[in-house]
Amino acid sequence: MKTLDEVLKGIKGADQEALEEAQKHMDGLIKPLGSLGKLETMAVKMAGITGKVKNQVEKKCSIVMVADNGICEEGVAGSPQDITLIQGMNMTKGICGMGVLSAHAGADIKVVDIGIMSDYNNDKVYNRKIKYGTDNFAKGPAMSREEAIKAMEVGIEMVELAVSEGYQLIGTGEMGIGNTSSTSAVFMAMTGESAENAVGKGGGLTDEALVHKKQVISHALQLNHPNSKDPIDVVAKVGGLDIAGMAGCFLGAAYFRAPIVIDGVISALSAYVAAQMNPLVKDFIFSSHKSQEPVYDLIFKELGMEPILEMDMRLGEGTGCALAFHIISAACAVMNNMATFDDIKYDDSYRIDIRK
Repeated sequence: MKTLDEVLKGIKGADQEALEEAQKHMDGLIKPLGSLGKLETMAVKMAGITGKVKNQVEKKCSIVMVADNGICEEGVAGSPQDITLIQGMNMTKGICGMGVLSAHAGADIKVVDIGIMSDYNNDKVYNRKIKYGTDNFAKGPAMSREEAIKAMEVGIEMVELAVSEGYQLIGTGEMGIGNTSSTSAVFMAMTGESAENAVGKGGGLTDEALVHKKQVISHALQLNHPNSKDPIDVVAKVGGLDIAGMAGCFLGAAYFRAPIVIDGVISALSAYVAAQMNPLVKDFIFSSHKSQEPVYDLIFKELGMEPILEMDMRLGEGTGCALAFHIISAACAVMNNMATFDDIKYDDSYRIDIRK
């Protein structure tokens, strides 16, 4: 298994030669220049990842990190904490939102216990438990630095496994009651953003409970003093094991040169953490849907990315990835199967390039 340090040092950016070749091929297809918009940019981006102009994404999976969050002790979540375990197990049965949408997309799910606070009997779960949930970061650090690194290395390991099994497209997902609190806390710590702008209602809170959630997170940041220039320190002090695990997935995907998809707000935050550790990670990331959580827009502004879907979704779990798989596959189909002007022996000099 690769260490975090090996991966950070071993990441190389997009294949520029493949990008140029792919763009040339895309521009030669029988259509007005740029007329398929983001489908074109996605197909070209895929070439930069794999080094091939034409790519297949028939074998797909999502890696779902499941972990409990000690901050739930502070009453910042609207759902009972045992939902983490229940929904994690339901994912292996295919009966929750993520299970249904993944099956519809023809995608598999790898459910990873990276920090569920209880034991269970389910051999369909990858048991990589770092600890039984994070500690309550309103009282001290969520985890040690060593635990945060181990969690990131679990993500790297899971991507390596997926690539070795022949998966061509990887999604990210999570299940962990209370994880919008850790997401907001990490982003606030790394950027200096205010609770007023970065904290939302998560799975569902009253207006009064939202005020309390903002106060708890603000106090926790003052208590723990995370180093904004050190993403590992921030995640260890006010983050979650699911966030650390998914950050490792994004780093691992860049290292093993596999396309990987952001889901909702927790996944987006994990991608942001990974990109702060090595900016080349962004060359390998595709977006999916726009989350309703307020901090999502702030994260995507920092990433310099845009979502490809706006569906008023806020479930998480990896559901947005399951939808995005269809669109990324369609982008590849355009590159793979459309004819070129050379194929039909037609002069394309009439075309005017109106792309910005």
